[in-house]
Amino acid sequence: MMNVTIANFDAEVVAASMTVPVLVDFWAPWCGPCKVIGPLLEKLETAYAGRFKLVKIDSDQEQELSQAFGVRSIPTCVLMAQGKPVDGFMGALPEGEIKAFLDKHLPAGEVLEAEVTAETVSDAPADNDPDAIREALQQAVLKNPDDEEARFNYVKRLLQEGRTDDAKVAFAPVIAKTSLVRRFDSLQRWMNAIDFAADRADLTGATGGFDEKIAANKRDFDARFGKAQTLIAAQDWTGAMDELLEILMRDKSWADELARKTYIAILDLIEPPPIKVADGQIPPVDPVVATYRRRLSSVVLS
Repeated sequence: MMNVTIANFDAEVVAASMTVPVLVDFWAPWCGPCKVIGPLLEKLETAYAGRFKLVKIDSDQEQELSQAFGVRSIPTCVLMAQGKPVDGFMGALPEGEIKAFLDKHLPAGEVLEAEVTAETVSDAPADNDPDAIREALQQAVLKNPDDEEARFNYVKRLLQEGRTDDAKVAFAPVIAKTSLVRRFDSLQRWMNAIDFAADRADLTGATGGFDEKIAANKRDFDARFGKAQTLIAAQDWTGAMDELLEILMRDKSWADELARKTYIAILDLIEPPPIKVADGQIPPVDPVVATYRRRLSSVVLS
């Protein structure tokens, strides 16, 4: 058993789970049930003799990691395999139930996944093979966890595919950098929009409600921004930017420039990777990005 923080989460949890399942125990010193289940988990880690790795995360000290996993109560245990959460449970379960949970997921005996370093991933996966593309991006992050470009592209890919939980896990090691790295901030805003939409089960009804409020008051910026959030969650990028422009045209500084910052985040998210061109040639510019950059400039500078 080892204690994990945001500083070593990527190495001790994400990377480690590529070779052996990792059971993450979210706990706190004041939690009574945590004191019951903790020794049981440590006992089982020893008994299972390397079939899984146990790590503990103090949910009070590591609130960013708790938020990333959506922990609402403790103890909460999450089983990680191949870099992503596969199952979990809450509460201090009896030893027999914990063993049944583990046996459902763990490899038998000494059979474990191959080392990630032993796998070979093509540098240029086929464009029509999303699994290969995702795997290549994941491998790039595992081989160089400090590569901000690789992590941005990997998390972005997961969000594009609707794998929100996986994206939050991959993003967790860099949550603290959102105020320093603009594109990480952009990813965080996307995930916030997804969570906003997830809290509104009836999106059609929610969007209609926003439209009604906007029709009644064109300066209802909360409604406009709420609608933009649901559009972002649906990856309707131009629709979201159109709504944000409506706010900017009426009040550029509303809510500490929230509309402008969110608009810029969308531009970061939809801008395609640069295309390699011959020396002396100018790479093409994505027409949608170019158009909406011009529209932002014309509104902000007016």
